[in-house]
Amino acid sequence: MDMELRGKRVLITGGSKGIGLACAAAFAAAGCDLVLASRDAAALDRAAGEIRARHQVGIATQAGDLSDPAARVALHAAHPEIDVLVNNAGAIPGGTLHDISLDRWQQAWALKVFGYIHLTQLYLPAMEARRDGVIVNVIGMAGRAPRADYICGAAGNASLIAFTAALGGKAPDNNVRVVGIAPGATMTERIVTLSKSRAKTKWGDEGRWQEMLSGLPLGRAGKPEEIADLAVFCASPRGGYLSGTTIEVDAGAQFRG
Repeated sequence: MDMELRGKRVLITGGSKGIGLACAAAFAAAGCDLVLASRDAAALDRAAGEIRARHQVGIATQAGDLSDPAARVALHAAHPEIDVLVNNAGAIPGGTLHDISLDRWQQAWALKVFGYIHLTQLYLPAMEARRDGVIVNVIGMAGRAPRADYICGAAGNASLIAFTAALGGKAPDNNVRVVGIAPGATMTERIVTLSKSRAKTKWGDEGRWQEMLSGLPLGRAGKPEEIADLAVFCASPRGGYLSGTTIEVDAGAQFRG
């Protein structure tokens, strides 16, 4: 299926691994030029090399700590002209309210919550001015199904779902769309880290992390490529009547007893 995105320029934060890297590959397959951003320059170079080997698209990279507002401003200054912003960078730690210090809470939200908001503030005005653009926020199911052992992430994700809804309801006035995706358990390095944290909280033994993934719908976690394909659809004219909504991708896990 032609997603009608060929030649568009897509910025993906957290684009060097996991869901972000899968998004980069999927947008490249659709003919998009890419800007990949993360804090790890070497990982960005590897990701760009992998994609260039398979797709004839332009790829730029920008290394920086996007929890720092100055790094976000620098990213925008270096790459101001984009058609699609995929906010994806962020790894909020697992743990209960008693496990996470206020400093750690603020550090986590600086990257994911305020990072998404600030980058949107930076890129939205140009999209509105030319009356064209899409913002895709990769958020997380914890915002819909909060748990005490992931309280920092649940609260952060819930705020981004509300942010997406509020902005996505207004942005179409300027022919811009804002869409959210809420992945459930997805097989990345991130889910291993989070499952270890949950296993330590539940049993005092992070080595039992795989038990935290037992009983998932369809007998497996989601694939990063499934989230990436959805992101491409949401950003494309094929998904042109989507705005304000956050699509839940958990194979119905939240409804299981």
